[in-house]
Formats: sequence, structure tokens, C-alpha cells
Amino acid sequence: MDAKNAQEYCLSRPESQLDFPFMPDVPVFKVKGKMFALLGQCGTTGKELGPDFANYHFLNLKCDPEEAIMLRDVFPEVRSAYHMSKKHWISVVLKDSMPEREIERLIDRSYGLVVKSLKKTERLQLERCYSEEELYR
Repeated sequence: MDAKNAQEYCLSRPESQLDFPFMPDVPVFKVKGKMFALLGQCGTTGKELGPDFANYHFLNLKCDPEEAIMLRDVFPEVRSAYHMSKKHWISVVLKDSMPEREIERLIDRSYGLVVKSLKKTERLQLERCYSEEELYR
């Protein structure tokens, strides 16, 4: 999955919004004002996530802490989150070696975790408008 496809997939989630709160070249994806994904790019040295990932894009995604440990053991493209809570966020490097369906699943999981953490009124409003499958797949 490349950065363009990742952005399109994030924006396909119900009521997803694009924002640029940090820098004009760092898209942040939110639902009801809460971030569920951030799209960044490693520099030429890869100092952000390691030299093997220089010049690659990455997604910071919310993740269950236990699942994050397992994912880092299975996929070298899954790292501790860059510039975010290492316990609740992961960075996923968008390399061809990372299965596209797994990236989509991680985006969906991040989105669902954020929806579940919304204020009850905001969450219920989404649950009235969208199916459980659309919100929590």
C-alpha cells in the first residue's frame, strides 16, 4: 500500500476528516475530532524508524498494547510509534512487504478503538447512522 492508497482508505471510514494540525505535509485523520491515523514520511537517513525504512511513508495507528507487541514480533514494518505513546500507538511502514489487507485491518482497528473511546453521545450518534460492521470491522 502506498501513501495515496492509505490516505484514501483512511478517508473511506465513516465521517473521517482530514486535518493538518502539526505540519502542512503531515495528514492526520480524525473521527469526531479525535485522531485515529497520522501519515508521515521517514527522512533520507530513516532516523525516525530505522535505516531500513529511509524515504518510506508510515502510518501511526492506535493499537491495543498486547496486540502491538505481537505485531512487532511478526512484522518488521510495525514499529513503536514515532513521536507518540509507545504503549497505545504503532507506526506501520508502508513497504510492499507489508500485506495490504493487514494495513487495512490495522486502520480499521485504530478507527474502531477511537470510536469506542468517544463521548457516549458522539458514539451513539455514529452507531445510529452506521452499522456495527462499518464502525468496528
